[in-house]
Amino acid sequence: MDEERETLQRIVSTLVNKNDEIHNFIDMLNHTISNVQVNSSNAISELDEEFDGLYSVLHEMKGSMANTIQQEEARKIQALQDQLSQCSRALESSEELLELAVQSLDIKNPVELLEASRQIKDSVTVASAFRLSLKPKVSDSMTHMMVDFALEKRMLQAVKFLPVPKAPEIDVAACLVADNCITISWRMPEEDSRIDHFVLEYRKTNFDGLPRLKGEQRWELVDYIKATQYTLSGLRFDTKYMNLRVQACNKAVAGEYSDPVTLETKAFVFSLDSTSSHLNLKVEDTYVEWDPTGGKGQEKIKGKENKNRSNTASPKRSTNSPRALSRGSRDRFAGESYTVLGDTAVESGQHYWEVRAQKDCKSYSVGVTYRNPGKFDQLGKTNSSWCIHINNWLQTTFSAKHNNKAKTLDIPVPDRIGVYCDFDGGQLSFYNASSKALLHTFRTKFTQPLLPGFMIWCGGLTVMTGLQVPSAVKTLQKSENGLGGSTSSLNNVA
Repeated sequence: MDEERETLQRIVSTLVNKNDEIHNFIDMLNHTISNVQVNSSNAISELDEEFDGLYSVLHEMKGSMANTIQQEEARKIQALQDQLSQCSRALESSEELLELAVQSLDIKNPVELLEASRQIKDSVTVASAFRLSLKPKVSDSMTHMMVDFALEKRMLQAVKFLPVPKAPEIDVAACLVADNCITISWRMPEEDSRIDHFVLEYRKTNFDGLPRLKGEQRWELVDYIKATQYTLSGLRFDTKYMNLRVQACNKAVAGEYSDPVTLETKAFVFSLDSTSSHLNLKVEDTYVEWDPTGGKGQEKIKGKENKNRSNTASPKRSTNSPRALSRGSRDRFAGESYTVLGDTAVESGQHYWEVRAQKDCKSYSVGVTYRNPGKFDQLGKTNSSWCIHINNWLQTTFSAKHNNKAKTLDIPVPDRIGVYCDFDGGQLSFYNASSKALLHTFRTKFTQPLLPGFMIWCGGLTVMTGLQVPSAVKTLQKSENGLGGSTSSLNNVA
């Protein structure tokens, strides 16, 4: 009995769910029917507008061409009337001469006859009737004003509804990733004069290959692109790759998207490590600010956290990643080492990041250090750290520091400083991030992973990561390395 009841309950539940599905589907069908009616009405309205526009153009063309014909008619009639007036005057003069000549034939006196004959002869010589062209200046033909719309009629008869544009084809070989910009090029599989514009969509991803449905960021859209090439600029490359796709649109409809392409967007990305920063520093992701309160509130919070964590096992994490290795169990910086480090280590390759200081910043340093500095160590004062230092207290000084030695840089302090680190090549260079002018270069042999380091007193710093090595910096590096470069007196083999 109970088994039959359970079976009936399952059947009831299944029927209820199925009925709900059918009800939802019916609602969807009704909604679709309504949409079809609305969209059909809109299509007819647009069709009326297009034909009204065509009628308007034809009416305007007819009026213009009729006006041209009337102007030609008036020109010809005027020319013929002018010629007619000339002929009338010439005929009147000729008839007067004829009457005079006939009357002269009745003169009996030889002398008078001779004189009359001479005068008539002179008059005939200059008479307009004998200089008048008896050919019409213009013809009566108007065939040059005729039109033949046979071709246009055939074109109009061939007019159909706009076809759906085909999917564009992205030319991967012509795409370029450089200077935190992506230039993407594409082409249509065949010529289509009805294409009005293109739509480009892109999104960041950490997966190499086809886009995935889950765990992906949403597509960003760039609309109304008229050319078959577009450059996305000012990007932050905080993922490994970028998916891109393009669709073509005519006036009525958008076509299918192109097959998506995946371009590599490699760049050095890190945040500031607040777990080991000096308590006088307020750290938020990529921003650090001097905190004159001395971090007293943070000390209380830290004490509570440590107390709560004393009996709690910490979660396991990989110790092989640069970020995990960089943090380790490092103590907070203390004393006058107002330092914060990046949370990701540089272990190979070429990397670039930028730093912008607040205008009222009194003193700050930008550089790198091996990943286990002492808590009282200051950037540039040990043999395991390299930096440039700006001091705006009382007077401005600008210097490069390493192993407690300083070299004065007799150049203006830029608003933004670019840091270029070639770990394998043993080179650390600083640039004016705006002009890409070289400020200073350290040359050494790095024997341990490096961490970006920053010291700040009275002010704030903003760090910009996810940047590619700029092309201008690459060019300067090739030029500097080709010429042997300028060797700093502070360089050493570490």
